[in-house]
Amino acid sequence: MDAVNIVDVVGEFVNLRKAGVNYKGLCPFHDDKTPSFMVSPARQICKCFACGEGGNAVNFLMKHEQITYPEALRWLAKKYNIEIQERELSDDEKREQSERESMFVVNEWACQYFHEILKNDVDGQAIGKQYFRSRGIRDDIIEKFQLGFALTKRDALANEAKRKGYKEEFLIKTGLCYRPSPHPPYREGEDTSAPDNQQQSNNSLPKGRAGGGSLYDRFAGRAIFPWLNVSGKVVAFGGRKLDAATKGVQQKYVNSPDSEIYHKERELYGIYQAKKAIVKEDCVYMVEGYTDVIAMHQCGLENVVANSGTALSVYQIKLLRRFTPNIVLLYDGDEAGIHAAMRGTDMLLQEGMNVKVLLLPDGDDPDSFARKHTSQQFKDYIEANQTDFIQFKTELMLKNVKDPIKRAEAINSIVRSVSVIPDPIIRATYIGECARRLEVDERTLITQTNKYIAGDREEQRKTAEREEQRQQPASQQQQEDTSFYRLSFESTVERLIIQNIIRHGDEIIFSDLEAEDGATVSLNVAQYVDYDLSQDNLSFSTPLYNKVLREAVEHSEDKDFKADRYFMQHPDPEISQLALMLGIDSHQLSRSFERQESERDLRQRMQHLILDFRMDIVNQHMKEVQRQLKEAGSDMKRIRELMDEYKQTQELRNALARQRGSDVII
Repeated sequence: MDAVNIVDVVGEFVNLRKAGVNYKGLCPFHDDKTPSFMVSPARQICKCFACGEGGNAVNFLMKHEQITYPEALRWLAKKYNIEIQERELSDDEKREQSERESMFVVNEWACQYFHEILKNDVDGQAIGKQYFRSRGIRDDIIEKFQLGFALTKRDALANEAKRKGYKEEFLIKTGLCYRPSPHPPYREGEDTSAPDNQQQSNNSLPKGRAGGGSLYDRFAGRAIFPWLNVSGKVVAFGGRKLDAATKGVQQKYVNSPDSEIYHKERELYGIYQAKKAIVKEDCVYMVEGYTDVIAMHQCGLENVVANSGTALSVYQIKLLRRFTPNIVLLYDGDEAGIHAAMRGTDMLLQEGMNVKVLLLPDGDDPDSFARKHTSQQFKDYIEANQTDFIQFKTELMLKNVKDPIKRAEAINSIVRSVSVIPDPIIRATYIGECARRLEVDERTLITQTNKYIAGDREEQRKTAEREEQRQQPASQQQQEDTSFYRLSFESTVERLIIQNIIRHGDEIIFSDLEAEDGATVSLNVAQYVDYDLSQDNLSFSTPLYNKVLREAVEHSEDKDFKADRYFMQHPDPEISQLALMLGIDSHQLSRSFERQESERDLRQRMQHLILDFRMDIVNQHMKEVQRQLKEAGSDMKRIRELMDEYKQTQELRNALARQRGSDVII
């Protein structure tokens, strides 16, 4: 990080111009019209004051290139010719890493093998390439997706791989090849690929038979669609029987089985090719199949992925959520398409996604529709015809429904979907929209929504309690019950305290204090906050804030520790983003105009903030006691206990109020 020059790093992707002591350019994370992306060489950070994106060099690379933290470090190490020292792995870790890397190597070779067969082999050109041309797929798109063809000979890939020195073990583990179980003699014209029920058995053959039996290619005679993960590594393959060979064959498509490097529920076809476009457009189109993705890319719409017929999973949604919260489910308008659109709606909403649905006209799927229209025509059609999930569900479930019971069930289903939306403002907006469209009193819908939410929260609470009781020692539970200060909650005051720790955490605000042993000590901002809160076992409600305070205190004794630089260049993206957000003002004065704050000014501000924080906690506790009083009913013993507690808390609040009105001396 010391060797990195953020201007050089960002400058590889953004055209920067000098602007005073900083640099400015068009933001790469949104459609920027005027330069709003600032790069500070002094602080080694960047930030867009329009969309809020930014961070240090590592954060920038992770966001722009959609790579992991280790990959970003390796990118920087390569740029600055720095050798990365990684810790020594254990024998088990070495073996596991070696096996994973071997599987990736085998898959990468197989991808190139299939691609070369398609381009240069006589059968590959005559059969495979002809198939792709019949689907209207151009050569540049074939290259972009590394499409290929597997020869019809049942052991062509297996023999070539063994000739190149690749182990049978990894050919089987990746699912490229298999040893079939005993079966009736092969008959001309039958599908020779491994059936689904055999895919899991290939990796569990008796050790004594490891080297016996023929090794067959899983994808023989099929067009090949490589699966690339978000980092661009080949993790799996999909193979399609060609049109002339699909008659009487149940499985048109065969996919790689799950392995150590591939779990279908965690991957999305086309994510590697689409990730930059998804970020740029701030939207992703979800389709069903390989050719839908490819046709839309060829049409000019690149922010598209496919889940390839499987039910949408939480892992896939979280993967998409890294790039955008906006998703359009783009399916054909038949019964299967409608079912696919309905299947993942609630799950998407629960993960905070903004969901739109578009069913294409009967007879069209994204593949055929993309081939008939230009990119702009397709975009215009989507914009004009996409509907939010309420309208989609309403039209689907209430169309021609006159029976009151069925209508009530449909409305309940819609309200249930609304209830899982985590954002209360969006949820309230949808409730109002539902009331208008469904012609139901809004208060009724609010009541029903609250019932669903309360039920979900109660279930979550019970689950959390069961988990906590299972994991948490009794002594820790008793310790947590000793102070009501555990009821602290996130507030503006918390945020202001953390902001000052990030900006001034290393600055001394108490000099030459006498400790209990008679020694003289000094306290900086972070140490003072930690000392004061620890007196009453106080903590912030947000775990990230506690982590920032803890690290600031731990590094306070380090030579040349500067809190703002440390947190803005922190390896944890959450911390560096928080530091960026709280540590930089949108309008900055040059250093000659900056007001230098005195030790006394900073001390007084921190003292008042800590008192405000304590007052927030006390007020929150008083509200909690009032709530318990309302629920106490006629239990006079409990009421007296609560009244005594309320009186004590009120006295504490009054004492804090008096302190807030005067200077506090430690």
